[in-house]
Amino acid sequence: MNAIVTVVGEDKVGIIAGVCTLLAENNVNILDITQTIMQGSFTMVMAVDVGKAPVPVGELGARLDTLGKQLDISIRIQREEIFDAMHRI
Repeated sequence: MNAIVTVVGEDKVGIIAGVCTLLAENNVNILDITQTIMQGSFTMVMAVDVGKAPVPVGELGARLDTLGKQLDISIRIQREEIFDAMHRI
């Protein structure tokens, strides 16, 4: 099952490493990464495969949210079907 991870916040050292480490610890494969850094603002969108994750997407989302609070950024995960439907509207 594929999902989209969105990271938004101020550009800081350690964001990519922190998110990638958390995903790897949860057996989530990163399929694609797009990132933009503009005037100190950081945005990253990751296509990921959560099929082998030991926890449901909701629990993985809670873990990402906790990491986001530690890094003072916003991290969200959505199943790909939901992400596609939202962008068709």
